[in-house]
Parts: sequence; C-alpha cells; structure tokens
Amino acid sequence: MRKEIWFGVSILVAIVVALFALMPPPSEMTNGHLGLLMLALVVVAIMLGFPTAFTLMGMGVLFAWFAFHSQDPGQAVQLTLDLMVQRAYSVMANDVLISVPLFIFMGYLVERANLIERLFKSLHIAMARVPGSLAVATIVTCAIFATATGIVGAVVTLMGLLALPAMLKAGYSTQLSAGCITAGGCLGILIPPSVLLIVYGATAGVSVVKLYAGAFFPGIMLASLYVGYVLLVAKLKPSAAPPLPPEERVVALPAYTQAIPNAYNKMAVSGLVRAIKGERAAHVPSRTLVSNLFVAMLPALAFVAVMGVSYRFATAPDAAPTELVEMGAQGGFDTSSGSDSSGLEEPPVEGGLEEPP
Repeated sequence: MRKEIWFGVSILVAIVVALFALMPPPSEMTNGHLGLLMLALVVVAIMLGFPTAFTLMGMGVLFAWFAFHSQDPGQAVQLTLDLMVQRAYSVMANDVLISVPLFIFMGYLVERANLIERLFKSLHIAMARVPGSLAVATIVTCAIFATATGIVGAVVTLMGLLALPAMLKAGYSTQLSAGCITAGGCLGILIPPSVLLIVYGATAGVSVVKLYAGAFFPGIMLASLYVGYVLLVAKLKPSAAPPLPPEERVVALPAYTQAIPNAYNKMAVSGLVRAIKGERAAHVPSRTLVSNLFVAMLPALAFVAVMGVSYRFATAPDAAPTELVEMGAQGGFDTSSGSDSSGLEEPPVEGGLEEPP
C-alpha cells in the first residue's frame, strides 16, 4: 500500500478512535459536543471520498433533525424541511452571492484564453537571472491568477499542469516545486476577489468591501514572503533550484525584429521610430511597426495616464464651494442695495400729532 493511503487511513482511524474515547454518552452531550461530533464526521466523510457539497448538506440536515427531535419528536421532520426551504430561499435571495459564479466565469475565461501560460513563460524568461526563477515565476503567476478567480482548485490544477513539469525538467526538487504550487494556489482565498471572503461576508453579515480591504495587504505580504523563502532556499541550496541554462534564456524572434535593430539602432523605441520614418526594414509593413512601437511605449503611456488622473483628482476643486459672507450681514436682507440693511429704519408716521406752530 502506498504511503499516501497509509497516511490517510491513519488519520481517519485516529479521528474515529478519538470520537469514541473522548465523547460523553448521548444523554450527557451538550451543543459543543454536537458541534465537535459534526466536524469530525464531516472530515471522515470527506476523507472517505464523498463530495464536499453533499457531505455538508447531509450533515446539516442530519444534525438539524437531531436537534429538533430532542425538543419535539413529532415536529422534527416538518421543522427540518421548513428550515431547508428557508435557507435555500435566503441563499437565492442574497445579492452578494451573485458575484461568486461571475468570478468563477472570469477565471474560466482567463484559463481558456491561454493567458496564464503566456504569463508564466514571460515571467520565467524575465526572471532568468533571479535565483529560483521558475519557482518565483510560479508564485507570482499564482498571485496574479488569484486576482482573476477566487478559488484555490483552479489555480492549483492549472499551475500543476503548467509549472510542475517545467520545474521538474529544470532539476528543481519535488518538495520545493509542489510547495510553491500549493502555497501560491492558496493565495486565491486571500487576495481579492476571493470567493471565500464573499461567502463569509454574506454568512456573517460583514461588508465584503471591508473584508477585501483588510485581506489585500496580507495577501500581497504573504506572496512576498513566499518569494523571499524561495530566494533564500535557492541561495543556500542551489541543487534544489538550479539556474536556467543559457539556451533556455534565448527567445526566438521573428525575422523583421532581427532586421530592425541591425539596420537602425539597438534600442527598441528609437529603432522602431527610425524604421517608421525611413525605409521599411526587411519589407516590414508599417502597421506592424506601429503596433510594436505602441507595445514598447505602453508602460510609459500607462504611467502618464495614471499620473494625469491622479493629478486631476488631487487638484480638483471641491464640489460644493463655500460662499464668502460679509461680516455683520444678515442672511434675510439684501446687501446689494444702497441702503444700510444692517441698521434700523424709522417707521413712517401715519396721521400722527403735528407740532403746534
């Protein structure tokens, strides 16, 4: 029997033995004992191979019936069914949970568009001089993919198919390779958007936006610590994360990209500008040159756009400016007229007594 099976069976037997040894008789069980019993049975059922969703649903129904039966045996079934309907309706009427399938769909689109594979290969080549470049690229890709989908299984499965063969082929140790994939995949439940935080916020009645704001920095910090650990292991134990050979650092470029630098300049931007102004290098279409120039200038354009928007927001006037009021003037009088509105006027005399001559 394989070691993994022995490990799972030993944990399963330990949980069952602990249940029988530590649990009191049924007549003396409290709500806390029932909670621990339910948790242990959930772990046992999942380790036996039952689906997680049906395991949680079945345990909830079973223990709800047990709780109602201890109070009113005649109405236990009816109350259990009523509770199931109410919980199903409350979940369906929750607007926050609508985002869960949308996030999963977004991750599915990212995976089917083959963006993660391109990102992993690009980071792999860009970090070729970094110790443990493959492992670092795996963790960074997992952290970026976690922002597209909020689940762990998709990240671990995809990176296991993508990064694990590449790391094993490059001579990385099995422990480090598997640890980078599993640790990086777990970032999906912490870095927003996280499906787990959405479910927790909807269940506990906490603002999901505040949960995202509180989990963003710890998720980035945890990813940085993973990268630091990989760099440390690669420095102290080079055999666990050997550097890439020089032949794997070379990227095959199209023919026109090799003709442009040789004919004009070694710098990408200046070479493309001179190629557009002058003769077409190797009969390259102008559309291809312009598109490559746009890609080369994209980081600078993004920086200028971000700085411009930030400056506009920082220097914009207030939406409701306060008006200056003249000191001593009253709000109910017109200060634009020539008369002194702040003083008192003598009332007109109608039919009063006249001074005798």
